[in-house]
Amino acid sequence: MSILNVEHLSHGFGDRAIFDDVSFRLLKGEHIGLVGVNGEGKSTFMNIVTGKLAPDAGKIEWSRRVRAGYLDQHTVLKKGMTVRDVLSSAFDYLFEMEERMNELYGKMGDCTEEEMNAYLEETAELQELLEHHDFYLIDAKVEEVARALGLSDIGLDRDVEDLSGGQRTKILLGKLLLEKPDILLLDEPTNYLDAEHIVWLKRYLTEYENAFILISHDIPFLNDVINIVYHLENQKLERYVGDYDKFMEVYAVKKAQKEAAYNRQQKEIAELKDFVARNKARVATRNMAMSRQKKLDNMDVITLDREKPKPEFNFKEARTPGKILVEAKDLVIGYDEPLSKPISVIMERGQKIAVTGTNGIGKTTLLKSILGQIKPISGKVELGDYMSIGYFEQEVKGDNRNSCIEEIWAEFPGFTQYEVRAALAKCGLTTQHIESKVCVLSGGEQAKVRLCKIINRESNVLILDEPTNHLDVDAKAELKRALMAYKGSILMVCHEPEFYEDWVTDVWDVSKWTTKVL
Repeated sequence: MSILNVEHLSHGFGDRAIFDDVSFRLLKGEHIGLVGVNGEGKSTFMNIVTGKLAPDAGKIEWSRRVRAGYLDQHTVLKKGMTVRDVLSSAFDYLFEMEERMNELYGKMGDCTEEEMNAYLEETAELQELLEHHDFYLIDAKVEEVARALGLSDIGLDRDVEDLSGGQRTKILLGKLLLEKPDILLLDEPTNYLDAEHIVWLKRYLTEYENAFILISHDIPFLNDVINIVYHLENQKLERYVGDYDKFMEVYAVKKAQKEAAYNRQQKEIAELKDFVARNKARVATRNMAMSRQKKLDNMDVITLDREKPKPEFNFKEARTPGKILVEAKDLVIGYDEPLSKPISVIMERGQKIAVTGTNGIGKTTLLKSILGQIKPISGKVELGDYMSIGYFEQEVKGDNRNSCIEEIWAEFPGFTQYEVRAALAKCGLTTQHIESKVCVLSGGEQAKVRLCKIINRESNVLILDEPTNHLDVDAKAELKRALMAYKGSILMVCHEPEFYEDWVTDVWDVSKWTTKVL
């Protein structure tokens, strides 16, 4: 049974085409991975099928009464909302159903027999839906899901504005679970999640009976939970059966076959053109030349897709710093209340350190305290001599209306326009991306713009807060290579052990210092 049909979808932004005559079908029980490099339009596709964005052309058709739950990488939770408010908002649609049911009961006092039968049928259907979605157990369900995701420890009356990116992602996941949708639409759900909750989400999706569409660049995660791949590339969407590894295997074979066919055809075209050129002027061979020319004119010419620019991250290195880079003495981090016990640690030149631990226990706060952006509650941090720090921030709030060129030029006013464009292109951004405003780029493209600022300034210490979030497979692999090659020191928060475990020298587990109950 088809849950969602997308037919002849076309869409673009300005002169940049995203989809060209794309069709898509979602069947009951399918676990779909929507894959493609940064900027191909995966999040745009989700926004179109959920009605947040109107396509330029095409038809989107959902089955009757199908409810989709959407976890959006760009969802903004409003200041003033509590954790409980967000979780309870999962049931807004049920209150609307109840209101409709009460409206129908009101109409039953004065209606014809035919109308009465229609009203009874609709109220019975609505009553069944309310019971199926646990409408009469709302408070108990909110408490249950909050406990399962560790949200009770955060506090259900906490303002969502005060929470970390990972905590907000968990709240939105909790809201989706409470909605019990017929289909889940998940846009990079593992971003900001710690390893423990990624395992939990993996188990949940593996056992999920309904359909879902998942965008993720976490390949082990994809392989464990999906059975269908839709690959978005060059404005087209192609379907593959199996997990991500199977898709890559089939995709590589198809690509090699197309390249071989292209090379054979190009050879044939060259031979035909040569024959025509040599024989069209001679009376004896003119007919044969015309026959060859006709074959050329009617040939369905194979074109190879233009290769997407692959990112190149090469960090510029500053002079050697002193031996001791960071020394924390009895450091207590936090805002209004302590997030940690007194921390005493030393980071020395040459160390590459991964900072780990569950969401909300202070990993980002630790980095900002070391950088001096947040004043510690007590204790102190001393930085060493001759340090040139490159800092990658986890989240950049606000709607950045600068173009990518303006963004880099503001950082490096001495660059020529050619140098600015070249720097962005080396990070894997196309001309169209480079000329776009930062706010319309995907999460991965925005991350590449921020990385562009760091790699073009000399540094000897990199402080990176979740640098792999949103990055596609190629960009993530190139970043890993660049960090391994970097001769400076690194302090990095990361929730992907497979990204760092074979090259870091040390791991700081913040859960050992936290004051929170884990």
